[in-house]
Amino acid sequence: QVQLVESGGGLVQAGGSLRLSCAASGGTFSNYAMGWFRQAPGKEREFVAVISWRGGWSYYTDSVKGRFTISRDNAKNTVYLQMNSLKPEDTAVYYCAADNRLRRDGMDYWGKGTLVTVSS
Repeated sequence: QVQLVESGGGLVQAGGSLRLSCAASGGTFSNYAMGWFRQAPGKEREFVAVISWRGGWSYYTDSVKGRFTISRDNAKNTVYLQMNSLKPEDTAVYYCAADNRLRRDGMDYWGKGTLVTVSS
């Protein structure tokens, strides 16, 4: 059983940056592809980014390409989401997820989320 704990959310002005972190425990971190998802108020949860087991491959939803970067440090059992040029529409609860398979939905393990609020 993998436990995931997100951190790094907060309030930022439009155009600013934040870096989210997700610390994993309870499993062999390098066995899991890692993803970030988000859920805005009144909307369904959506895929943001995913990274492969050793970090050699990543994929992003179109709305964040060129602004967000997913990365991982397997020595620290941590995955990151660097968010630049933030927009008010990026406001959401951001969730970290893990799965043995590289996928963009239906991941097995989830954190509880961290809130990101972008003011205009």
